Amino acid sequence: MGSPRVDTPERTQPLELLLGYGPACVIALLAGMAWAGIPYAAEATRIWGAAILIFLAGVTRGLSFFTEGGARWGQLAAMALRFWCGIAALVLPAVIGVALLILGYASIAAYDPVAARGGTAPRFFAHLRPWQMAIAVAGLVALEVLLLR
Repeated sequence: MGSPRVDTPERTQPLELLLGYGPACVIALLAGMAWAGIPYAAEATRIWGAAILIFLAGVTRGLSFFTEGGARWGQLAAMALRFWCGIAALVLPAVIGVALLILGYASIAAYDPVAARGGTAPRFFAHLRPWQMAIAVAGLVALEVLLLR
């Protein structure tokens, strides 16, 4: 991995907290609405979750452009996994799609803190991503349980 970035803060800034946790909380909120029987909430959860996961694939790819020495295979693999899990979640049956979303979001929780410590992602990702993705994964797991009932 590249040398650590000194130009990124160690602590997550307030705007980053809002932009980071907000979309994850929407997943959990929509999944809760699906459990409450709100029409189309399950489908909205899947679409929102896929859109955000595809966006996060783009974030990973964008960061790879700034990696000293060029993109790393891990960055490209993480980007591809997230992108294709998001796309597949939109076209496959809901129960399979949501399972793929869980995989994609879990990959972020696992990979991004390592990337942050290695200097290929902002340093604050080491603290932000596990908690942020835990919210998204919890909402998606709740939706998956509902779909499997």
